[in-house]
Amino acid sequence: MEKITEKLLLEKGSPKTNKLEQIKTLNLSRLGLKSQDLPVRLLSRLRYLERWDLSGNRLQELPKNLELPTLRYLDLSDNQLEDVTALESLSNLEELKMEDNLYITVSDNYKLMVLLPKLRIHNGKDVSTTANHLRYVYTENLRTRIIAVWEKSFCLPDPITVEKLSTLEKSFVNTARQQVKFGPSSVSDFTKWRVENIAKEYLHSLSNPKKDPESKESTDIKENCVVLTPIKRKQTAPVDTSIRLTPRKILRVDLPSSPVEASPRKSSLRKLETLTQTTPVRMSPRKISQPPSTPTRGQMRPETPRRGAAKVRQTKEDDGAQKKQKNRTDAAVFSTMNSAKKTQQPVCLKPLHVLQCHSKQDSSEDFSTQLWACAFQPMPDFNGTGAGSRLVATCGGDSLCVIDCETGLVMKKYKVPGEEFFSLAWSTVLMSRGGGASAQHCSILAAGGKRGLVKLIHPRNNMAYGEFRASRKALSVLRFNHHQGNFLFTGSYDNKIVMWDIGGVDSQYNYKVVQLLVLDISATPLHICLPPTSPSSNLLTACEDGLHCYNTQLGTNNTTKKSKEMEITFPIYKKEDNCHDYHTIDGLSFLTDDIVASKNYMHGSIYLWSWSRTKAQRPNKKDRTVCAVVLAELQWANTEIPYLALNTCPGRAYIVCGDDKGRLWTYHVNDLQKNSFQTGKPILPTEVLDWPTPVRKGLGQVKGPCINSVAMDPELHYLVALSDKNMVIVWKRETSS
Repeated sequence: MEKITEKLLLEKGSPKTNKLEQIKTLNLSRLGLKSQDLPVRLLSRLRYLERWDLSGNRLQELPKNLELPTLRYLDLSDNQLEDVTALESLSNLEELKMEDNLYITVSDNYKLMVLLPKLRIHNGKDVSTTANHLRYVYTENLRTRIIAVWEKSFCLPDPITVEKLSTLEKSFVNTARQQVKFGPSSVSDFTKWRVENIAKEYLHSLSNPKKDPESKESTDIKENCVVLTPIKRKQTAPVDTSIRLTPRKILRVDLPSSPVEASPRKSSLRKLETLTQTTPVRMSPRKISQPPSTPTRGQMRPETPRRGAAKVRQTKEDDGAQKKQKNRTDAAVFSTMNSAKKTQQPVCLKPLHVLQCHSKQDSSEDFSTQLWACAFQPMPDFNGTGAGSRLVATCGGDSLCVIDCETGLVMKKYKVPGEEFFSLAWSTVLMSRGGGASAQHCSILAAGGKRGLVKLIHPRNNMAYGEFRASRKALSVLRFNHHQGNFLFTGSYDNKIVMWDIGGVDSQYNYKVVQLLVLDISATPLHICLPPTSPSSNLLTACEDGLHCYNTQLGTNNTTKKSKEMEITFPIYKKEDNCHDYHTIDGLSFLTDDIVASKNYMHGSIYLWSWSRTKAQRPNKKDRTVCAVVLAELQWANTEIPYLALNTCPGRAYIVCGDDKGRLWTYHVNDLQKNSFQTGKPILPTEVLDWPTPVRKGLGQVKGPCINSVAMDPELHYLVALSDKNMVIVWKRETSS
């Protein structure tokens, strides 16, 4: 008689339901179950099971090929397990309990960390750091040794046949297991198991090399776009050594009541206004004895020759039929997105609060502190995705604030004297609580700036629990991988992007940070974007000298340093000359899984382009320049002020970007289907929100400032804008009556 039946599963599962597909938690502990008592077909119907307790049984192994795609927690303690490899099919498992299984060894525990790519908590302890070391560093060391064995003693048969490959594989694997010695002897069983797997994978990669996918569509795109050849950019104007600038500086003297102070955030591209001082202005912390060789942010770019006439190589235009097909494809990209949101209408936003919460010494007279970054707190649900929140984090000057958008109250404030924060990012990590309690998700905040240090904060518990040095230069941007919340990217003014594993935390806020990857960038990274469909494989970075794409896949032959995969160019580059340089990308964000919004400095427009089609069109590995497949061009402000970042709200199909007059340019992408993508004319904004003109006590209205950054919650209930005059402006969506 079967022990596990559909009736039993419904009785032991929760929430109470009459369908297996709706069960999220299942308790099958202490039922005396053996491995043969677990029916794979029946259990695989638990498609949305998240927590499963199988403790106190007599299981020797779990059934192979058990498909439970949403399972995050599994308790197998107090069983008789001997083999763990069958757990490989539970690839989304994050927490596993295996205590009191007498036959499980240290090697078995290490196998689990490799087999389960998302495992973070094992027997109540955070093992993220150890797991990532085994998955990447340890594995890479073994792979290097295995390749050496192959190159010394083996080669592929000619011709290649199944029989010859089988014999070769057996011989190669046995030799590798015998000759590759690495790691402590206490885990030799794990090492041999890992060597066998890597050797088979390596031989398979040699006998079945992957070919770069090429499609007819990508060929058409290459023939219809402008391909720009990269040219070296030289600084031809002398550097004025009387003005000493640091990264990202701006001088503003339109508020005579406030002292002129420079921020290391803004510099070269922001046009310096006429100075009333006659003495040299010194701005720290950048070293002044060695001016940068690339166009720095400390020079007045509109007045400096920056680039010779761009050499443009244009491909021949395809025939009319192919152009029409391309245009139909462009329109289809938008119509697909719009069909999912066809019931949505443009929102109506009204100003709700204007806050002055980053003032130096809490002075109400401070209208000079520049605010740089803001982001809404993600609210993780059971599926790991973000939901709406009305808490937004903002940074600027020496402080970091968490604001309730509805009430306008500053809920948390963190000050670090001597720091100047330039960037922040939210993520969700696991907190292990000990005492047998299961780990819980917690939202943390990372922030960094002038000092090159990353601060780690748990706002809910009002705990700034750690910091680590990410660079000896100032940090320009931070970005988490939200598919792997403990992976953090930091961009810095030494032209590097570094990937870190910050792990989780325990109840005592112990944590460990490990550097995983270093990307050498050709200029300062301003923005980092991870494609929603491949956040662990690709990285886009908007820099002072263009938009670059990098492969960030861990576990390949080079896991410590990687070079640029390709540079993405734009049609506006054709118009460059000695006085106009459009290569600085100061706005970048994904609108959908495929559509990207980006902004070129001094262009006056926002490009919408296809990530997948752009990436697919690279002709060969030697040509690292590809032309963006532009779908539409949005009209924006005509300004010479750089670093006015745009942002997107995918849930509402909105793009928002501020300008130098305090206005917010909003674009509802649903409206774009009404326009023709073939006219070449920029599409007008859905609405331009005017500066709300707040009033200073006794001094009248405040003139519209530069809007450095904007953020929206996922449902666009709130929009937050940060200015360069120490003002946080909160807008709220009006509900239709």
